[in-house]
Amino acid sequence: MPKMTFVLPDGKEQVVDAPVGVSVLEIAHKNHVSLEGACEGSLACSTCHVIVDKSFYDKLKPATEDEEDMLDLAFGLSHTSRLGCQIIMSDALDGLKVVLPAATRNMMVDKK
Repeated sequence: MPKMTFVLPDGKEQVVDAPVGVSVLEIAHKNHVSLEGACEGSLACSTCHVIVDKSFYDKLKPATEDEEDMLDLAFGLSHTSRLGCQIIMSDALDGLKVVLPAATRNMMVDKK
């Protein structure tokens, strides 16, 4: 089974099993990794924003326009930012490493 690594906001790394066909968001939840996913993976928020290790970024399917729109709302956006709900594990992604940002921006809660 493929593995992946979550780099937590405190810098600690958590290596987990990453079943093929399952999203990074679902993998995080199954392994008690604090990745919010307020919209439960329906591509309606940016709370599952992760920063993908550069060595894996080009192996991902390109982001859709809808994902790009949601990423514009993400905290700490980078050139390799993606939404965890849109990254589906495959054998080609074995060893995937993603960094969790220090904060998230939930537009439903953070209205100011």
